[in-house]
Amino acid sequence: MKRFKTLSARRRKELIHICVTTLFAVIFAAIFLTPIILTITNSFMAQSEINANYGAIFAKNEKGGKVFISEIVNLKFIPDMISFSQYVTVLLKSPAYLIKFWNSVILVLPILFFQLAVAVFASYGFMRAKGKLKEIVFFSYIILMLMPYQVTLVPNYLVSTWLHLIDTRWAIWLPGIASPFAVYLLTKFMRRIPSSYIEAAQIDGAGEWQIFSRIAFPICKTCLFSVAILVFIDYWNMVEQPLILLSDSEMHPLSVFLSEVNSNETGLAFALATIYMVPGLLIFLYGEEYLVEGIMYQGGVKG
Repeated sequence: MKRFKTLSARRRKELIHICVTTLFAVIFAAIFLTPIILTITNSFMAQSEINANYGAIFAKNEKGGKVFISEIVNLKFIPDMISFSQYVTVLLKSPAYLIKFWNSVILVLPILFFQLAVAVFASYGFMRAKGKLKEIVFFSYIILMLMPYQVTLVPNYLVSTWLHLIDTRWAIWLPGIASPFAVYLLTKFMRRIPSSYIEAAQIDGAGEWQIFSRIAFPICKTCLFSVAILVFIDYWNMVEQPLILLSDSEMHPLSVFLSEVNSNETGLAFALATIYMVPGLLIFLYGEEYLVEGIMYQGGVKG
């Protein structure tokens, strides 16, 4: 305490500001992490324990409607007895759950790979091209990116019907591959590449492919990884597209199937939600450094 008093007024204000900011960060982190922690820990509870703690939430009246909750719900973080029965059911006894998981993988990975491939080449073209036509096309990309998917859902449905793609994965893949999101971010990043790099390469006799493969692509790798994380999370959580464009429930991803789990199988829902979160969490934890670095250098190029 004496040491704190001996500090200058400016230094004390800085320490107070750091402490208050850290406190708010911890509070908000706890608020956002609580649902995730509850989901993971409750997935190891037996169904009987889940019903005892959360039965009031999922209770229904005689007409099948929700019941007013008049009592305090017991949020329990630590199970009385750890049970793996939910995971045994999901992973071994019921293949339907795993089929939905692999449906998600099959739908998302082609979109991720080909959207990034299209974005890299399109972004390089927007960076190198000159003229008003390029600006008009790029402005159109921005307008399309600002539109929520619900706005373009009907046109996508009509085009998919015309191309006879309804009830096929192509109805999901093609709009995802053509999404302007990755193109916009990569274009903004590539435009920050110093022109001196490209001019030096041209003086050395490099063609467009050499400029792309040896200058533009290596520089934008960090941004590319950041975009990959955002695209994966976006399409991993998609719900509207499969519901509208895929009438066959056997082709639906796990994101749609989670909402269809019976209220009497709440434990399975917790286990499924935990498994569903694993790919996104692993990708985020592995690529967190790239994601932050890509965002930091969105306005410039790392020296």
